[in-house]
Amino acid sequence: MDHGIAIGKVSEATGVKVPTIRYYEQIGLLPPPPRTGGNRRTYNRKDAHRLTFIRHSRELGFEIDQIRTLLSLQDRRDQSCGEADVIARARLVEVKEKIASLKALEAELERIVEGCSHGRVESCQVIEILADHGKCKHQVMPARELRRRSVKS
Repeated sequence: MDHGIAIGKVSEATGVKVPTIRYYEQIGLLPPPPRTGGNRRTYNRKDAHRLTFIRHSRELGFEIDQIRTLLSLQDRRDQSCGEADVIARARLVEVKEKIASLKALEAELERIVEGCSHGRVESCQVIEILADHGKCKHQVMPARELRRRSVKS
């Protein structure tokens, strides 16, 4: 990919949508590209590599600020990778917490569904348990609590 590749071609090559490429430029994850005489953005192989890095990082759930730090580390290749390791380990902890919460959710839903006698709503276990959280056997962390915890990390 030589310099002078149009935004649509870079989008196609990296899997990053055109509006998202523009957004990454606005927030400084991608440097502003040179423009043609007709004011069209042009990109090169390095830009495509950076966009692929950003896309993959987002797919793994890294936040924009974490990606900004990782890109900064990538730009200074002679530095220690300790900070990258800290960021990745923190993300791993978040993922493990979410998995644990989802497993508890799965177990609770299985218990509720298995307890359903397919009778009338007046004696429905699903309705009864949903109406009284005290009847839950598994602690399921609400999504908002997971988000709050991951923001603190």
